[in-house]
Amino acid sequence: LIYNGEEFYESKRYDINPIIDRVGGGDSFSGGLIHGLLTYPQDQGKALEFAVAASALKHTIPGDFNMVSAEEVEALAGGDASGRVQR
Repeated sequence: LIYNGEEFYESKRYDINPIIDRVGGGDSFSGGLIHGLLTYPQDQGKALEFAVAASALKHTIPGDFNMVSAEEVEALAGGDASGRVQR
């Protein structure tokens, strides 16, 4: 959920099964949100979608470092609304 001063925006939800590793999911979200806000300064909703997708992808790989590219995150964020993660 993000608020731009005028309206709230709620992101998609992702069904991740199985979750490989929860470590780093919050950091991936935070880094994804910073990247999203810098990349899409006029669209906080799109920035939020990027952050949530980055965090979802992080849960699909082991370790605390998010080894995905911005392109992979964009593909998930802009893809199928079912939220099914495919790696």
